[in-house]
Amino acid sequence: LLDEMALLKMNVFHWHLTEDQGWRLAIEKYPALTAIGGKRDSTQIGNWESKVYDGKPHEGYYTKEDVREIISYATESHIKVVPEIEMPGHSSAAIAAYPWLGVTKQPIKVPTSFGVKYDVFDVTDPKVIGFLQDVLNEVIQLFPSDVVHIGGDEVKYEQWLQNEKIQAYMKEHKLPSPADLQIAFTNDISNYLEKKQKRMMGWNDIMGAQLHAFNKDAAPVTGSLASSTIVQFWKGELDMVKDAVSKGYDVVNSYHVFTYLDYDYNSIPLKKAYDFDPIPAGLDVKYHDKILGLGCQMWGEWIPTIESMY
Repeated sequence: LLDEMALLKMNVFHWHLTEDQGWRLAIEKYPALTAIGGKRDSTQIGNWESKVYDGKPHEGYYTKEDVREIISYATESHIKVVPEIEMPGHSSAAIAAYPWLGVTKQPIKVPTSFGVKYDVFDVTDPKVIGFLQDVLNEVIQLFPSDVVHIGGDEVKYEQWLQNEKIQAYMKEHKLPSPADLQIAFTNDISNYLEKKQKRMMGWNDIMGAQLHAFNKDAAPVTGSLASSTIVQFWKGELDMVKDAVSKGYDVVNSYHVFTYLDYDYNSIPLKKAYDFDPIPAGLDVKYHDKILGLGCQMWGEWIPTIESMY
Protein backbone atom coordinates (compact mmCIF):
# COMPACT_ATOMS: atom_id res chain seq x y z
CA LEU A 1 0.00 0.00 0.00
CA LEU A 2 2.81 2.41 0.84
CA ASP A 3 4.48 1.63 -2.49
CA GLU A 4 1.24 2.45 -4.33
CA MET A 5 0.94 5.68 -2.34
CA ALA A 6 4.49 6.68 -3.22
CA LEU A 7 3.82 6.02 -6.90
CA LEU A 8 0.89 8.44 -6.74
CA LYS A 9 2.83 10.98 -4.62
CA MET A 10 0.39 10.61 -1.72
CA ASN A 11 2.16 11.83 1.40
CA VAL A 12 0.05 10.89 4.45
CA PHE A 13 -0.81 7.35 5.51
CA HIS A 14 -3.80 7.58 7.88
CA TRP A 15 -3.63 4.29 9.78
CA HIS A 16 -6.94 3.21 11.33
CA LEU A 17 -5.73 0.89 14.10
CA THR A 18 -8.79 0.26 16.28
CA GLU A 19 -12.40 -0.66 15.58
CA ASP A 20 -15.39 -2.49 17.03
CA GLN A 21 -14.24 -5.69 15.34
CA GLY A 22 -10.61 -5.64 16.45
CA TRP A 23 -7.87 -3.73 18.26
CA ARG A 24 -4.71 -3.92 16.16
CA LEU A 25 -1.98 -2.06 18.08
CA ALA A 26 0.10 -3.43 20.96
CA ILE A 27 -0.25 -1.31 24.11
CA GLU A 28 2.15 -2.42 26.84
CA LYS A 29 0.10 -1.16 29.79
CA TYR A 30 -3.06 -2.93 28.59
CA PRO A 31 -2.09 -6.28 27.01
CA ALA A 32 -5.69 -7.54 26.89
CA LEU A 33 -6.41 -4.99 24.14
CA THR A 34 -4.68 -7.33 21.71
CA ALA A 35 -4.92 -10.62 23.64
CA ILE A 36 -8.72 -10.33 23.83
CA GLY A 37 -9.68 -7.29 21.72
CA GLY A 38 -7.47 -8.42 18.84
CA LYS A 39 -9.43 -11.65 18.31
CA ARG A 40 -12.93 -12.48 17.12
CA ASP A 41 -14.62 -15.87 16.81
CA SER A 42 -15.88 -15.47 13.25
CA THR A 43 -16.34 -12.90 10.49
CA GLN A 44 -19.37 -11.75 8.54
CA ILE A 45 -18.92 -12.40 4.81
CA GLY A 46 -20.79 -11.23 1.72
CA ASN A 47 -22.27 -7.80 2.42
CA TRP A 48 -23.69 -5.55 5.14
CA GLU A 49 -27.01 -7.41 5.29
CA SER A 50 -25.47 -10.88 5.19
CA LYS A 51 -26.32 -13.42 7.88
CA VAL A 52 -23.45 -15.66 6.71
CA TYR A 53 -20.28 -16.03 8.78
CA ASP A 54 -17.08 -17.88 7.93
CA GLY A 55 -16.84 -19.60 11.34
CA LYS A 56 -13.08 -19.04 11.48
CA PRO A 57 -11.29 -17.28 14.35
CA HIS A 58 -9.61 -14.08 13.16
CA GLU A 59 -6.78 -12.41 15.04
CA GLY A 60 -3.68 -10.29 14.67
CA TYR A 61 -2.08 -7.01 15.63
CA TYR A 62 0.97 -4.86 14.99
CA THR A 63 3.78 -5.01 17.52
CA LYS A 64 5.64 -1.80 18.29
CA GLU A 65 8.57 -3.15 16.31
CA ASP A 66 6.25 -3.71 13.34
CA VAL A 67 5.06 -0.12 13.62
CA ARG A 68 8.59 1.28 13.77
CA GLU A 69 9.51 -0.70 10.67
CA ILE A 70 6.45 0.59 8.79
CA ILE A 71 7.06 4.19 9.86
CA SER A 72 10.69 3.91 8.73
CA TYR A 73 9.64 2.46 5.36
CA ALA A 74 7.02 5.16 4.88
CA THR A 75 9.46 7.92 5.81
CA GLU A 76 11.86 6.78 3.09
CA SER A 77 9.04 7.53 0.61
CA HIS A 78 8.27 10.91 2.27
CA ILE A 79 5.02 9.57 3.72
CA LYS A 80 3.89 10.70 7.17
CA VAL A 81 2.02 8.08 9.23
CA VAL A 82 -0.96 9.41 11.22
CA PRO A 83 -2.42 6.91 13.73
CA GLU A 84 -6.14 6.73 14.50
CA ILE A 85 -7.36 5.47 17.88
CA GLU A 86 -11.17 5.50 17.90
CA MET A 87 -13.03 7.22 20.75
CA PRO A 88 -15.65 7.31 22.17
CA GLY A 89 -17.47 5.05 19.69
CA HIS A 90 -16.31 2.09 17.58
CA SER A 91 -14.84 0.84 20.85
CA SER A 92 -16.37 -2.62 21.30
CA ALA A 93 -13.04 -4.47 20.99
CA ALA A 94 -11.52 -2.38 23.79
CA ILE A 95 -14.62 -2.86 25.96
CA ALA A 96 -14.50 -6.61 25.32
CA ALA A 97 -10.93 -6.54 26.66
CA TYR A 98 -11.73 -4.31 29.66
CA PRO A 99 -15.49 -4.19 30.39
CA TRP A 100 -15.06 -1.32 32.87
CA LEU A 101 -14.40 0.95 29.90
CA GLY A 102 -18.03 0.66 28.81
CA VAL A 103 -21.18 2.31 30.11
CA THR A 104 -22.76 -0.89 31.45
CA LYS A 105 -19.45 -2.30 32.83
CA GLN A 106 -20.73 -5.71 31.65
CA PRO A 107 -18.68 -8.21 29.58
CA ILE A 108 -19.21 -8.23 25.82
CA LYS A 109 -17.58 -10.13 22.98
CA VAL A 110 -15.66 -8.68 20.06
CA PRO A 111 -18.34 -8.29 17.34
CA THR A 112 -18.23 -10.68 14.40
CA SER A 113 -20.43 -8.53 12.15
CA PHE A 114 -19.39 -5.21 10.62
CA GLY A 115 -21.05 -1.82 10.93
CA VAL A 116 -21.71 0.53 13.85
CA LYS A 117 -22.10 -1.13 17.24
CA TYR A 118 -23.98 -0.19 20.39
CA ASP A 119 -21.32 -0.10 23.13
CA VAL A 120 -19.36 3.11 23.70
CA PHE A 121 -16.85 4.37 26.24
CA ASP A 122 -18.09 5.84 29.52
CA VAL A 123 -16.48 9.26 29.06
CA THR A 124 -17.71 10.43 32.49
CA ASP A 125 -15.55 7.85 34.32
CA PRO A 126 -12.12 9.21 35.34
CA LYS A 127 -10.69 5.69 35.09
CA VAL A 128 -11.73 5.53 31.42
CA ILE A 129 -10.16 8.92 30.72
CA GLY A 130 -6.98 7.69 32.43
CA PHE A 131 -7.00 4.62 30.18
CA LEU A 132 -7.32 6.75 27.03
CA GLN A 133 -4.52 9.04 28.16
CA ASP A 134 -2.31 6.01 28.86
CA VAL A 135 -3.01 4.64 25.38
CA LEU A 136 -2.34 8.03 23.76
CA ASN A 137 0.92 8.32 25.68
CA GLU A 138 2.18 5.08 24.12
CA VAL A 139 0.88 6.13 20.70
CA ILE A 140 2.68 9.48 20.98
CA GLN A 141 5.93 7.78 21.96
CA LEU A 142 5.65 5.44 18.98
CA PHE A 143 4.48 7.77 16.20
CA PRO A 144 6.51 10.89 15.34
CA SER A 145 3.49 12.44 13.56
CA ASP A 146 2.44 15.86 14.82
CA VAL A 147 -1.20 14.78 14.32
CA VAL A 148 -3.16 12.09 16.19
CA HIS A 149 -6.58 11.07 14.86
CA ILE A 150 -9.20 10.20 17.48
CA GLY A 151 -12.02 9.06 15.17
CA GLY A 152 -15.17 10.31 16.87
CA ASP A 153 -17.53 9.11 14.16
CA GLU A 154 -20.84 7.25 14.37
CA VAL A 155 -21.31 7.38 18.15
CA LYS A 156 -24.61 5.86 19.23
CA TYR A 157 -25.93 7.81 22.20
CA GLU A 158 -28.48 5.33 23.63
CA GLN A 159 -26.26 4.08 26.43
CA TRP A 160 -25.41 7.60 27.53
CA LEU A 161 -29.07 8.63 27.43
CA GLN A 162 -30.23 5.59 29.39
CA ASN A 163 -27.58 5.74 32.13
CA GLU A 164 -28.55 7.66 35.27
CA LYS A 165 -24.97 8.40 36.29
CA ILE A 166 -24.11 9.85 32.89
CA GLN A 167 -27.32 11.88 32.82
CA ALA A 168 -26.47 13.30 36.24
CA TYR A 169 -22.97 14.15 35.02
CA MET A 170 -24.41 15.96 31.98
CA LYS A 171 -26.76 17.94 34.21
CA GLU A 172 -23.99 18.83 36.64
CA HIS A 173 -21.72 20.03 33.82
CA LYS A 174 -24.53 21.83 31.95
CA LEU A 175 -24.28 19.61 28.88
CA PRO A 176 -27.79 19.65 27.38
CA SER A 177 -27.24 16.98 24.72
CA PRO A 178 -25.15 13.84 24.22
CA ALA A 179 -23.45 15.63 21.32
CA ASP A 180 -22.35 18.27 23.84
CA LEU A 181 -20.99 15.52 26.08
CA GLN A 182 -19.01 14.17 23.14
CA ILE A 183 -17.65 17.63 22.28
CA ALA A 184 -16.65 18.26 25.91
CA PHE A 185 -14.87 14.90 26.00
CA THR A 186 -13.23 15.53 22.61
CA ASN A 187 -12.01 18.96 23.71
CA ASP A 188 -10.47 17.46 26.84
CA ILE A 189 -8.59 14.98 24.65
CA SER A 190 -7.51 17.84 22.37
CA ASN A 191 -6.16 19.77 25.35
CA TYR A 192 -4.29 16.69 26.54
CA LEU A 193 -2.71 16.16 23.12
CA GLU A 194 -1.77 19.83 22.82
CA LYS A 195 0.19 19.56 26.06
CA LYS A 196 2.15 16.78 24.32
CA GLN A 197 2.73 19.05 21.27
CA LYS A 198 0.31 17.02 19.18
CA ARG A 199 -2.69 18.20 17.18
CA MET A 200 -6.02 16.35 17.24
CA MET A 201 -7.86 15.26 14.12
CA GLY A 202 -11.30 13.65 13.89
CA TRP A 203 -14.12 12.80 11.52
CA ASN A 204 -16.66 15.59 11.00
CA ASP A 205 -19.17 13.91 13.34
CA ILE A 206 -17.19 15.56 16.16
CA MET A 207 -18.66 18.94 15.26
CA GLY A 208 -22.03 17.67 16.50
CA ALA A 209 -23.78 17.36 13.14
CA GLN A 210 -26.69 14.90 12.91
CA LEU A 211 -25.28 12.80 10.08
CA HIS A 212 -26.93 9.44 10.69
CA ALA A 213 -30.38 7.93 11.00
CA PHE A 214 -29.55 6.68 14.48
CA ASN A 215 -28.86 10.18 15.84
CA LYS A 216 -31.22 12.33 13.77
CA ASP A 217 -33.49 12.84 16.79
CA ALA A 218 -30.68 13.72 19.19
CA ALA A 219 -30.77 17.16 20.77
CA PRO A 220 -28.70 19.73 18.85
CA VAL A 221 -25.22 20.63 19.99
CA THR A 222 -24.61 23.94 21.76
CA GLY A 223 -20.86 23.75 22.50
CA SER A 224 -17.90 24.44 20.22
CA LEU A 225 -15.09 22.16 19.17
CA ALA A 226 -11.49 23.04 20.11
CA SER A 227 -10.18 25.56 17.57
CA SER A 228 -6.98 23.64 16.73
CA THR A 229 -8.90 20.55 15.57
CA ILE A 230 -8.40 19.22 12.04
CA VAL A 231 -11.82 18.13 10.80
CA GLN A 232 -11.92 15.23 8.35
CA PHE A 233 -15.10 15.61 6.36
CA TRP A 234 -16.60 12.33 5.14
CA LYS A 235 -20.38 12.56 5.34
CA GLY A 236 -23.08 15.22 5.12
CA GLU A 237 -23.78 18.23 2.95
CA LEU A 238 -20.81 20.07 1.46
CA ASP A 239 -22.07 23.20 3.20
CA MET A 240 -20.68 21.55 6.35
CA VAL A 241 -17.17 22.01 4.91
CA LYS A 242 -17.87 25.69 4.33
CA ASP A 243 -19.24 25.99 7.85
CA ALA A 244 -16.13 24.36 9.34
CA VAL A 245 -13.60 26.54 7.52
CA SER A 246 -15.60 29.70 8.21
CA LYS A 247 -15.27 28.85 11.91
CA GLY A 248 -11.51 28.58 11.54
CA TYR A 249 -11.02 24.81 11.31
CA ASP A 250 -8.60 23.15 8.93
CA VAL A 251 -10.30 20.45 6.86
CA VAL A 252 -9.29 17.28 5.05
CA ASN A 253 -12.03 16.65 2.49
CA SER A 254 -12.75 12.91 2.30
CA TYR A 255 -16.29 13.19 0.94
CA HIS A 256 -17.20 9.53 0.61
CA VAL A 257 -19.12 9.69 -2.68
CA PHE A 258 -15.85 10.63 -4.43
CA THR A 259 -13.05 9.22 -2.29
CA TYR A 260 -13.85 5.79 -0.82
CA LEU A 261 -11.60 3.30 -2.57
CA ASP A 262 -13.61 0.32 -1.29
CA TYR A 263 -16.66 1.49 -3.27
CA ASP A 264 -17.07 -0.28 -6.61
CA TYR A 265 -16.51 1.32 -10.01
CA ASN A 266 -20.24 1.75 -10.54
CA SER A 267 -20.34 4.02 -7.50
CA ILE A 268 -17.07 5.85 -8.15
CA PRO A 269 -15.70 5.47 -11.68
CA LEU A 270 -12.08 6.53 -12.09
CA LYS A 271 -12.97 9.83 -13.78
CA LYS A 272 -15.29 10.78 -10.93
CA ALA A 273 -12.52 10.19 -8.40
CA TYR A 274 -9.90 12.07 -10.42
CA ASP A 275 -12.23 14.99 -11.07
CA PHE A 276 -12.92 15.52 -7.37
CA ASP A 277 -11.80 18.94 -6.15
CA PRO A 278 -11.43 19.01 -2.35
CA ILE A 279 -12.14 22.75 -2.43
CA PRO A 280 -15.96 22.94 -2.66
CA ALA A 281 -17.45 24.99 -5.49
CA GLY A 282 -18.27 28.49 -4.35
CA LEU A 283 -15.95 28.46 -1.34
CA ASP A 284 -14.62 31.96 -0.71
CA VAL A 285 -10.98 32.20 -1.84
CA LYS A 286 -9.95 33.42 1.60
CA TYR A 287 -10.78 29.95 2.97
CA HIS A 288 -9.02 27.88 0.31
CA ASP A 289 -5.90 27.43 2.41
CA LYS A 290 -8.04 25.88 5.16
CA ILE A 291 -8.53 22.82 2.92
CA LEU A 292 -5.41 20.79 3.66
CA GLY A 293 -6.14 18.23 0.97
CA LEU A 294 -8.21 15.12 0.45
CA GLY A 295 -8.23 11.59 1.80
CA CYS A 296 -9.02 8.43 -0.11
CA GLN A 297 -10.12 5.73 2.29
CA MET A 298 -9.69 1.99 1.83
CA TRP A 299 -11.98 0.36 4.40
CA GLY A 300 -11.23 -3.29 4.88
CA GLU A 301 -14.52 -5.04 5.69
CA TRP A 302 -15.01 -6.59 2.26
CA ILE A 303 -11.41 -6.72 1.04
CA PRO A 304 -10.07 -9.84 2.81
CA THR A 305 -6.92 -10.19 0.72
CA ILE A 306 -4.10 -8.00 -0.59
CA GLU A 307 -5.22 -8.85 -4.13
CA SER A 308 -8.70 -7.51 -3.33
CA MET A 309 -7.18 -4.27 -2.07
CA TYR A 310 -5.30 -3.71 -5.32
